[in-house]
Amino acid sequence: KYLQENPAQCAKTLLNMLSHVSKDQTIQYILVLIDDLLQEDRSRVQIFHDYANKKKESVWAPFLNLLNRQDGFIVNMASRVVGKLACWGQEQMPKSDLHFYLQWLKDQLTVAAQKLLHEMEEAEKKRLAEVAAAHHSHHHGGHGHHLHHGGEAQQHAPSSHHHQIAERYREISSAIDDPQRGSSQEVLHVTLTNNEYIQSVGRCLQMMLRVDEYRFAFVTVDGISTLISILSSRVNFQVQYQLVFCLWVLTFNPLLAEKMNKFNVIPILADILSDCAKEKVTRIILAVFRNLIEKPEDSQVAKEHCIAMVQCKVMKQLTILEQRRFDDEDITGDVEFLTEKLQNSVQDLSSFDEYATEVKSARLEWSPVHKSAKFWRENAQRLNEKNYELLRILVHLLETSKDPLVLSVASYDIGEYVRHYPRGKHVIEQLGGKQLVMQLLAHEDPNVRYEALLAVQKLMVHNWEYLGKQLEKESEKTPASGAPITGKA
Repeated sequence: KYLQENPAQCAKTLLNMLSHVSKDQTIQYILVLIDDLLQEDRSRVQIFHDYANKKKESVWAPFLNLLNRQDGFIVNMASRVVGKLACWGQEQMPKSDLHFYLQWLKDQLTVAAQKLLHEMEEAEKKRLAEVAAAHHSHHHGGHGHHLHHGGEAQQHAPSSHHHQIAERYREISSAIDDPQRGSSQEVLHVTLTNNEYIQSVGRCLQMMLRVDEYRFAFVTVDGISTLISILSSRVNFQVQYQLVFCLWVLTFNPLLAEKMNKFNVIPILADILSDCAKEKVTRIILAVFRNLIEKPEDSQVAKEHCIAMVQCKVMKQLTILEQRRFDDEDITGDVEFLTEKLQNSVQDLSSFDEYATEVKSARLEWSPVHKSAKFWRENAQRLNEKNYELLRILVHLLETSKDPLVLSVASYDIGEYVRHYPRGKHVIEQLGGKQLVMQLLAHEDPNVRYEALLAVQKLMVHNWEYLGKQLEKESEKTPASGAPITGKA
């Protein structure tokens, strides 16, 4: 009631206290109070905006300054309040503050995910050490009956300890989603520290990215790359859900839906979908896929997204999902929609579309098109389209990929391009491809060395074949007095 009658006074008191109090515990209390007030009634956000406008002060500064504090709880609560002020009021966050806040959220997400992964790796190392110790004690238990029995007792102890570690490992990955699962205060504390409030940071982002104007700002701080990078590491399902949710809300903007797969979103999400045991993660990934087909205004982009999904084996997952019973109608609807769209795209698929999508996905494998002479005869010249887009990707893969399969296929493709396109050698040299292929002659993998050698031979031989063909043409034009000159080297 006091708040209703004296809104400006309340805002003034709370903001002044935040700016002048230095004791952590008091700041924690004030932040929780503000967060509760806003959570109870979203329209109260305006009280703080109105007061700051009247005083010609920034409503953001007192909270953004707290993001630099050492106390994790203060940082967490301040970021929550900033998110609510930014999303629930009539006024949007100014650009400089918005950039700072989104960059901060992105950095927190990265750091928290790294810590979480490190923690899980340590737990895995401990688990493996326990298994090794149990195995060792089993093999060194002695020959006598009595000793052997003792050896068995020894074997049980580590395995029960190993069970405890596995249990802790499970808690680390699940307590984010359900903190009540922690069996003791100590376990809950460990879990929260390990996650460094990653779930809270995720929630702030989920909230911010629902506002269209904030979406592009997130892209400018390279936010999508960060989400993809964390998703491609082994994070637990709750973090997966939150980050995929962020991608989902981004895809409601048609322009972002068109550009999204440049970040390799489809391959990463297809991988998660194939390993996913949680219905909520399945649901949100299918929703992203649907938006990537429905939202782009350019139908060619939607078609490319369909082909990318086909190549990432999404059809197989859809078939598996069709056989499962879901209470959630959204899942059933999305599975039907995607199945129909992907099947249609397969029927319309030309071999060049298939090839182009595979190259753009950066996941090269020995699919039939690579070894098809007909394909190269008909399509080699098409690799020049869009300012040599596909060739540039192949050359980039030669430079950056660590996967021997990708390097082998890329080398082979460059060789075939040169063999079938008269000016191919010149183009590849201009793009820096010749030098990279030659470097692969010293690669540790024998398959890569072999394909690189073939490609280099094609680069060298090509001049002779081209010359030979020119001579053949000349000899056809002028009647030969003797035997025809074939000009083959």
